[in-house]
Amino acid sequence: MRKTIGLVLVAALAASWALAGCSSKQAEDENSAGMGNAPAATSSTLTVLTNRVDLVENGTMRKYAEPFEQKHPGVTVEFQGFSNYTADIMAHLSTQNMGDVLLLPANMLAQDFPRYFEPLPDEMFDSIRFADYKAYDGVRYGIASGVSTVGVVYNKKAFAKAGIDKPPVTLAEFYEACKKLKQTGITPVYLNYGAQWPLKIWGEEFVSYMTGDPEYLNKMVDSDKPWDLNNPWGQSMRIVKTLIDGGYTEQGLFNNQWELSKKKIADGEAAMSINGNWVIKQVIEAGASSDDIGFFPFPYDDGEKRFAPLVPDWFVGVSKFSTNKELAKEWVDYFVKQSGYIEDEGFLSVRVNEQLSVSPQQEQFQSYKPTFVENVPPSDQILQIAEKAKLTLWSGDYIQEWIASADLQQTFEQYNTRWQEARKQIIK
Repeated sequence: MRKTIGLVLVAALAASWALAGCSSKQAEDENSAGMGNAPAATSSTLTVLTNRVDLVENGTMRKYAEPFEQKHPGVTVEFQGFSNYTADIMAHLSTQNMGDVLLLPANMLAQDFPRYFEPLPDEMFDSIRFADYKAYDGVRYGIASGVSTVGVVYNKKAFAKAGIDKPPVTLAEFYEACKKLKQTGITPVYLNYGAQWPLKIWGEEFVSYMTGDPEYLNKMVDSDKPWDLNNPWGQSMRIVKTLIDGGYTEQGLFNNQWELSKKKIADGEAAMSINGNWVIKQVIEAGASSDDIGFFPFPYDDGEKRFAPLVPDWFVGVSKFSTNKELAKEWVDYFVKQSGYIEDEGFLSVRVNEQLSVSPQQEQFQSYKPTFVENVPPSDQILQIAEKAKLTLWSGDYIQEWIASADLQQTFEQYNTRWQEARKQIIK
């Protein structure tokens, strides 16, 4: 049974671009001058760029647009979805063909926000979480489109078939569960190595919360050698490599199996996906019964203390080059607060202390009483150093290289060298 609770504990790091813009035309009534002019009839197209290709293709985005269009006669909202948003967005900003509403790039320096995005009004952020996450010099340029945590989405029937009567709470138990699942003929874990972007879970997201220190990433600017087998980066990579070496992951790692993975977990052919709670709804939509899907904190070690992240999803903003900026701001406010997107997609509320109906899976996750670590924005310094070191944070691409490395420590040293050289150029 669903229960409504206050999200006190909730008290994230996911495309090529088409030419998009906003065009409008106005027609004036041709009455005589003595009669005066009638109100202008305006028709315009609001172009919204999104990473949610699935919601564009299945008509859900159109459902969100209809009430907005009804409130704004003559306005048509058009959506353009990009499946590899993180990788492609930076290459297209310089074209200024950014539509009217879009997601802010995860890797963009805060100082660059004013070049590409329109300031959003302060009143839009009343009682909103992560209000200053995408701000520069006291001005806000993006509002979070949802809040999520990260854990293990799993199929209860697959667990039962393998003789696993309860979710693992330690890393040793997790490996043992993987072993039992494999012996039963069930794929234990889908890494989605081929899709690339899900691998950020094992990089920036894990090290930001399993230490309990939300500033862990930003503190890397103080180190010439941030990567080592014996620190959180190495800990995370060792877990991934153990899963692969044990044969506990999907076959055909290099293939993009993101959509297939959800179907496999829904059918019980695969057991687990380590990802945000927003994946739960997509697995259920892939054919699973809600009763058969569970969610628990990832047991990244054998200790008793368990941290879990509280992270913002993509931030929505208005293009500086939009010709319909005020209308675009209205859409942003409507989409985040009124469209139903946050509830529909299984996100936690962006509003402080707002009560939402919590899913059984989220209720199960919270029953483990993890300590939530609220994410903080990356500093410009870490983004600048990463850029100089040719390291695309939150993309998953370098995590692919690390996972495939035959000598991880040697690979770490190569990255440390690049980081040290880049750091000398940025930190004066």
